[in-house]
Amino acid sequence: MDPDPARVEFVVLGAGPCGLGAARRLEHHGADHWLLLEAEPHPGGLASSFVDDQGFTWDIGGHVQFSHYEHFDEAMDEFLGPDGWNELRRESWIWFDGRFVPYPLQNNLHRLDADVRDRFLADLEAAAAQDRSSVTFLDWLRNTFGVSLSAAFLEPYNAKVWAHPLDELGISWVDERVAIADPAEIRARALNGEDDVAWGPNATFRFPKQGGTGAIWAACAALLPAERISLGERAVAIDLAGHRCTTSLGRVIEYGSLISTIPLDSLVGLTDLDGHSDIIERGLKHSSSNIVGLGMVGQPPAALREKCWMYFPGDECPFYRATVFSNYAEANVPRPGETWSLMLEVAESPHRPVDHDHLVDDVIAGAVAVKLVTDPSTIISTWKHRAAYGYPTPSLDRDEALRQLIPALEVHDVFSRGRFGMWRYEVSNQDHSFMQGVEVVDRIILGTPEATL
Repeated sequence: MDPDPARVEFVVLGAGPCGLGAARRLEHHGADHWLLLEAEPHPGGLASSFVDDQGFTWDIGGHVQFSHYEHFDEAMDEFLGPDGWNELRRESWIWFDGRFVPYPLQNNLHRLDADVRDRFLADLEAAAAQDRSSVTFLDWLRNTFGVSLSAAFLEPYNAKVWAHPLDELGISWVDERVAIADPAEIRARALNGEDDVAWGPNATFRFPKQGGTGAIWAACAALLPAERISLGERAVAIDLAGHRCTTSLGRVIEYGSLISTIPLDSLVGLTDLDGHSDIIERGLKHSSSNIVGLGMVGQPPAALREKCWMYFPGDECPFYRATVFSNYAEANVPRPGETWSLMLEVAESPHRPVDHDHLVDDVIAGAVAVKLVTDPSTIISTWKHRAAYGYPTPSLDRDEALRQLIPALEVHDVFSRGRFGMWRYEVSNQDHSFMQGVEVVDRIILGTPEATL
């Protein structure tokens, strides 16, 4: 017989940005009966930070703080105070043809050899003139940027990032995530020799002065009632009809509404929701993220001292992105001025397996090959972390999966939100995820529509 159930009005699964956003909003509404369950012994989720044995701080990937929402900005200032941040200008670069070129490549073609520049321009203009429709991401890249530019950079880079065949990805997500080509503007910029190093919604960003990204969410959790947050406890079964959640500690919790931020496929697997296995398999694809940190003595090479993060499309290194993490905050290293750090990201999926036994060595060799590290003997600390769920893949069948699964759960007052709860990469940054938690609570309590979906 099950133990007598506890009764709460709201259960929240996961203490990442979305779950904490929901819990904070419940407090603001004066909700007395809510409980947040987090499987890990700390809050933060994919936005957690860690300190290694040598005193280097690491994030789970190159997180930065930028925002589409005034409410989010106000919350960030509440958590760390307005003086708890470094204000930074993004400089992102691509390692292309043995040199660093500002990102996005199509906006900085003047940095390339003249024959390559002219070929890319001609192909891009020809593609724009044909105005072809696209279904897959692969076709969209070729139809938007031309075959030669796509083949030289966009296809190999995106294959490394997504770790899935590009003809299995859809295109509903691309608007804010890919710099769309304006052929006339690109030709003018290419001929004028004008750099564009700060494209995108995060051209400027901020980062905590202390504690990495995880400091934000630890501070958020600390402002909430401790008795309503249970760390090291996860849901193991959800009875949809009975509105009951069984946990890893053997508790049975009756709820009015359940807000889940765990991966949607995992959530469905905890329930008795039938008939969706095929669309889950086809639509809910993802990649894992392997983060390798290299802590070094000395200072970054001169070429890296102003750079934030860099993209690597080629096979000479296993990582697709590198971040000079010590540039974000002095406290990210144990002895500022005497040590510095690189954080490198390697995607993994069944299509792109990773040799975990040799991952750190392979990353170091790659960092030397692309001139991020000149002397491996200066490395005094290595750190690695694998996030089994790293990126939600915008597959061709993703939107159909969401159309089926999200309403089927909401009929039973279960609301799946957040980076992997909604499975929408295009609205999965920290600000998006936090606001999804806020907005779903407002919808449940006030009936107001959600905007960040």
